[in-house]
Amino acid sequence: MKNRRQFLQGLGFASMAATSLGTLPGCVTGAFGGSASLSELSVAEVQRRMAAGSLTSERLTEHFLRRIHRLDRNGPRLNSVIEVNPEAVAIARALDDERRTQGPRGPLHGVPVLIKDNIDTGDRMQTTAGSLALAGSIAPKDAFIVGRLRAAGAVVLGKTNLSEWANFRGNRSISGWSGRGGLTRNPHMLDRSASGSSSGSGVAVAADLCTVAIGTETDGSIVSPASSCGIVGLKPTVGLVSRSGIIPISSTQDTAGPMARTVADAAALLGAMTGIDPTDAASARSNQTLAGQDFTRFLDPGALKGARIGVARNHFGWHPRIDAVMASSLKIMREQGAELIDTSGLPGHSALGDAEFQVMLYEFKAGLNAYFASLGDAAPVKSLAELIAFNERNADRELKFFGQETLIEAQTKGPLTEARYLEALARCRKWSRQDGIDAVMDEHRLDALVAPTTGPAHAIELLAGDGGLGGSSSIAAVAGYPSITLPAGMIFGLPVGLSFFGRAWSEGRLIGLAHAFETAAQARRTPRFLPSFDERMDG
Repeated sequence: MKNRRQFLQGLGFASMAATSLGTLPGCVTGAFGGSASLSELSVAEVQRRMAAGSLTSERLTEHFLRRIHRLDRNGPRLNSVIEVNPEAVAIARALDDERRTQGPRGPLHGVPVLIKDNIDTGDRMQTTAGSLALAGSIAPKDAFIVGRLRAAGAVVLGKTNLSEWANFRGNRSISGWSGRGGLTRNPHMLDRSASGSSSGSGVAVAADLCTVAIGTETDGSIVSPASSCGIVGLKPTVGLVSRSGIIPISSTQDTAGPMARTVADAAALLGAMTGIDPTDAASARSNQTLAGQDFTRFLDPGALKGARIGVARNHFGWHPRIDAVMASSLKIMREQGAELIDTSGLPGHSALGDAEFQVMLYEFKAGLNAYFASLGDAAPVKSLAELIAFNERNADRELKFFGQETLIEAQTKGPLTEARYLEALARCRKWSRQDGIDAVMDEHRLDALVAPTTGPAHAIELLAGDGGLGGSSSIAAVAGYPSITLPAGMIFGLPVGLSFFGRAWSEGRLIGLAHAFETAAQARRTPRFLPSFDERMDG
């Protein structure tokens, strides 16, 4: 890359090199840097080792910084981390001192966490949604969830790359690409998409560049990259997690959520993220009994026994190999005592029409303009109209692969009082809730529904944009209801995920079911950083 040196300096990697990152104390380096014994530690194991004195947060943080330098920026060049926190080591050291003098704050004390770059951090790092239009933008304060993580003792390790503007910009978009961050690559196969929009968070967790990470979803942006990268992704009920300080798309569908290697880690992270935020209307109205609770208490390896699981057959049939993975997964559920009920009652996407897209267009314009206003006079751009104009002036950098048709269409929308918006929103709610998840679960007395999350990662295509075989995220996303994806199997060296989804506020039940399946299936595989697809590979 012509400007690679300037790019790395902007991310803080030049200063890392100046401190001889390759010789940081406390780690035995491997092929890509770092101790293999530290790379896949769970949140619980991190706490056990720190309590025993055999591990410190400082050492673990340095380990991940080394892996980011050697694996993300060099070696396979995954390009999942857009910026590292220059204060991460100092924060970890201070948390180690606090542990020695006062004890741990909780299960995330000293745990390194990566944050998606559409989430405000009120520190020295930028928050840009991957856009050059916001390059240099420093948030005035932490997003609510970042404040919760810091209060829990987490180490904010850095920010992750994403599909620019969370993949709400234009036609033929490329998941994992942003003008500021470039292209993120799938760690299982480098010529394959990491999916999006939480591409960097998914890749970083899969490739062991952090313990856990935060993603955001409007429709598929947590569960799709989690599935494609072979990890766990949990999209909470809208309102369980505050959205204050998160660059928005849709006020009725947006939510942040945990991305982790195990269901247990996702549950631990979710508990630290939740809390009632009076500045977020959805959070203020949310189920207060779930706020701040310990979701790890739902981790029951026997949760499938006696559970009534609806098999959402209208989300099957994308490809025979995906159906074969799902058949094996359903067999495991039966063996664990689940009662499986075939259902084709969920309404098809054709019944929704373009209502979801219309809702997003209206809400994006209103929400983004409000976000720009929250940045104050120092904001590089101050409106959606200014963003569109910036992209046009910088088309050689921002629009070289695909356009901004979505931004332009959103700019034409009026206020959220317009009849077309209200009609589209009502249609979305009826399609996804009354005629959708609630109706099917009521009819069959279900604990959850299950479907393949998406197909194996498609090849990166810079000209045509994203492809893929299908996805099941929309109905839970449009409803604002929870879903969790986890690894179910492999097809030609690429992961395939399975999703459990259900009613609002059923996170605990879904976590239990997913943990029970994970325990029985043991389907996750660590990435091998293969350069490309090899037809000789089996599943």
